[in-house]
Amino acid sequence: MPKVHIDKSVFVDASADKVYAVISNFHNWKTWSPWLITDPGTKLNIKEDGKYYDWVGEITGTGNMTVLSEKENEQVDYDLIFLKPFKSKAKVSFILKPEGDGTRVHWTMDSSLPFFMFWMIKMMKTFVGMDYERGLLMLKEYVEVGKVNSELTINGMRQFEGCSYVGMDRTCTVDGLSDAMSTDYTKLMEFMMGTHKDKVAGPAFSIYKKWDAIKGVVIYTACVPVTEPITVLLDGMRMGDVPSTQVHSIHHKGPYKYSGNVWSAQYSRQGAKKFKPNKKVFPMEIYLNSPKDTPELELESEVVFPTL
Repeated sequence: MPKVHIDKSVFVDASADKVYAVISNFHNWKTWSPWLITDPGTKLNIKEDGKYYDWVGEITGTGNMTVLSEKENEQVDYDLIFLKPFKSKAKVSFILKPEGDGTRVHWTMDSSLPFFMFWMIKMMKTFVGMDYERGLLMLKEYVEVGKVNSELTINGMRQFEGCSYVGMDRTCTVDGLSDAMSTDYTKLMEFMMGTHKDKVAGPAFSIYKKWDAIKGVVIYTACVPVTEPITVLLDGMRMGDVPSTQVHSIHHKGPYKYSGNVWSAQYSRQGAKKFKPNKKVFPMEIYLNSPKDTPELELESEVVFPTL
């Protein structure tokens, strides 16, 4: 059967024993798990010794995980079993390696797919790998700081009233997204706040037209809503409109580096058919305050998926 191997790592500015104490006890996992943060209603059953847990969730499905072996401050191996929405098994490990004054933490998974599903290998590696990267980022902060500064609120359905906007279109790589958005929004906001401040109709937002995680390509439009059309624009800017539509909304509070949590929460709900997407309108990310004058931990955003 086709094999799947995933290995993601992060540097943690802490000694191996501190990391080991977190990863070897499932009572700690609910704080930084990349799956549990997207489905806070998941029911957990964790054994007192912290070496086994099972879960039942609307989004996360059903399964269990067991610590198989441990090498103190060096490695923990686990047996992972998924029961719903489909049955599968995997061997999972955390491997700790000293690096400078801290620890390099590797999170690995080895699994397999039925032969006829060989075409899913690259997709599985990409999306599980993204979950691992989100989890490692939160594990790092939990070990270093004692908490994870990423808070999701599932708002559910609401009405998006629609708007006109001044926008800038961009195609970039996933890795280059942060720099691209910083450039685009700096140009947009300097233009709008410098000469058209009275026409700004609300918080800036992004329209995501394509996010191809496998090829690493993103197509988006950086937008500032306006009360009326602006006829004279800078090069690269254009006017556009978003129609009024019902949306499914999830709110995020915390640094933008955790924005993957809210997007994962939305896509997992869409995949679980918790709402029917309106494919004629693209998903949007609304920035409720600005990093220019807001502490990173107080940043707020809302990701909305248009629905039918």
